[in-house]
Amino acid sequence: MKPRAPAPLFEGWDAPSTLPLHHAWQEDGLTRSERVIAFIQSLPITKGFGAGERIQLDQFQIDWIEGIYQDDESGERAVRTGLLSVARGNGKTVLCAALCLAHLIGPESEPRGECYSAAATRDQSALIYAEMEAIILATPWMAARLNLQRFHKRIEDSVTGSIYRALASDGGSVHGLASSFVVCDELAQWKRRELYDVLRTSLGKRREPLMLVIGTQSPHAENVMSEMVDYARRIASGEIEDRSFHGAVYAVPDDADPFDPANWPLANPALGKFRSERELAEEAARARRMPTFEPAFRNLYLNQRVDAEPKAINPAEWEACGAPVDVAALAGRPCYGGLDLSSTRDLSALVLYFPEDGGAVLSFAWCPKENLAEREEVDRVPYRTWAKQNYITPTPGRAIDKRFIAAALGQIASQFEVRGIAFDRFAFVDLQVILNAEGITLPLVEWGQGFRSMGPAVDAFETAMLSGQLRHGMHPLLRWCAGNMIYETDPAGARKPSKNRSIDRIDPMVALIMACGLASRDEGQKVYQGAGISWL
Repeated sequence: MKPRAPAPLFEGWDAPSTLPLHHAWQEDGLTRSERVIAFIQSLPITKGFGAGERIQLDQFQIDWIEGIYQDDESGERAVRTGLLSVARGNGKTVLCAALCLAHLIGPESEPRGECYSAAATRDQSALIYAEMEAIILATPWMAARLNLQRFHKRIEDSVTGSIYRALASDGGSVHGLASSFVVCDELAQWKRRELYDVLRTSLGKRREPLMLVIGTQSPHAENVMSEMVDYARRIASGEIEDRSFHGAVYAVPDDADPFDPANWPLANPALGKFRSERELAEEAARARRMPTFEPAFRNLYLNQRVDAEPKAINPAEWEACGAPVDVAALAGRPCYGGLDLSSTRDLSALVLYFPEDGGAVLSFAWCPKENLAEREEVDRVPYRTWAKQNYITPTPGRAIDKRFIAAALGQIASQFEVRGIAFDRFAFVDLQVILNAEGITLPLVEWGQGFRSMGPAVDAFETAMLSGQLRHGMHPLLRWCAGNMIYETDPAGARKPSKNRSIDRIDPMVALIMACGLASRDEGQKVYQGAGISWL
């Protein structure tokens, strides 16, 4: 029987002479996902488990690929964004490399395609390139067709004109891309969000673009990886519908025993196959013996949203206080405030606490406007989005505008019955001069930042939170700061927020703690009258 020539890779193109007569992934009757799976399973394993054999995808990988590569009614791929979140050691590097090759030279390739893998650092991005290079050199028809540029971490297809490049979030900016395929490796570890946004927006120039994110969860709720994980879970629960997004999250539940081996496969679907049981058991034993290792074990090996640094606030307890707040209903109601001022470029915050209204919390925050984009890169949170949603107010200029804040404080004080505003003397002198000049009267109470004042304030805050007398409405800036906060403890057991040890900014939380402390003390009203603080 005469051999059948392979179907052309693209309409109007002849099969290149460097190809064998036929590939398994070019068989008639295969679905789109079956072609991708057949292509990947035709590739060699170059190291580790099964080296020298062909890749055999595990069932969880097959299920995910089938969810990604399915056509809609128009015959185009429905999914544009895909997420696979698993614990480390479950074959993500090989999978990333194989998918890049599928879009560069396999069943998903297209004329002059642009394929990119992106990672946190140059070294990490080089891992995917190295895996692709090893596969190509072990596959003669690929080696004859592809031009490898090791120094630049770039691969060119001499037939289609397509290219692949390895990118890193800590490298230089890249613009002008027209990405057909992007795979983001360990997005949770990226130092900057800029590369992710550039790659995501570059997809609009293609008919069937695809961005895939593969990696372990971030410890931080504000990380873009956490946003994607939460979005995938909302789709899975039926809360929202989005056919353009397909996500699979493998994680041990937060309330499950982290040291029970029966729970480990929930985050490690490849356990016992190409995921070493022995290594996982050794890490678990180390984490059990040394509690400082437990958070990292739970994050990296159980794929839980757990930070390596023990935080002051349990996320579950914070979220339990997330009932909505009706701002209009609080007009004229009694409350206590905490004011935390920055020197020049940091956050400044006023937080009001309404003990007679179920512990309602209103948060007001300010930061300089001109460096907002730069601040996003440094802090890795969406300040510009929060500004549009009125969760934070940018002030004119590159430094904090205290005259702007003074006017805002006067307006806020006129809306509510503010019985006292606890403040830190640091950075307050300039604001005091402005208040005096503008004739703005505020009920100010000086509040020390040492254990003597902040210790009882922390106790009051925790009492309110744990007794259901706190209602913050899931304010995103406040939630971020709550997740960042770490306490210092003195020999007597008193605690205070530590700005030095905390992971990131905590200014609004410091203001909230002072407000709760002032409410619990309730020493009566103090009014600022120009030159200082007087008692009425």
